[in-house]
Amino acid sequence: MNAARKLFLIVIAVTETPTGFALLLLPSVPFALLLGLERDTVEAIFVGRIAGATLLAIGVASWMARKDKLNPSLFGLLIGILIYNTAVSILLMYAGAVLKMTGVMLWPMAAFHALLAVWSCLLLRGVPSELRRQIGGN
Repeated sequence: MNAARKLFLIVIAVTETPTGFALLLLPSVPFALLLGLERDTVEAIFVGRIAGATLLAIGVASWMARKDKLNPSLFGLLIGILIYNTAVSILLMYAGAVLKMTGVMLWPMAAFHALLAVWSCLLLRGVPSELRRQIGGN
């Protein structure tokens, strides 16, 4: 079991699970902290709750996989987390730089997700070539 991969999955679990619960239960709080929104529309609250369910699923899946040996399913989870963190960091930077939406946590969270994306890349570089061939179908 790779200790770095285990630590990474624990970090994902302990950060995304509470964020998911916050978005499910009180989406206006994360919206205010991240984007500086003072008023939420019904549609924004609804989409925020969908995002919360997604983050909860990512957090729980990461927690459940933290002790797994590297296999195609775990590789898929790590790729999914890489895509998520890359997209979130870009979207948060776009919200701040282009849309001028800035909450107190916007830039720290953009940087945090960018760092998690880099960490994901570093973990994926260490995937053995045999597993890569197995996943690629060669």
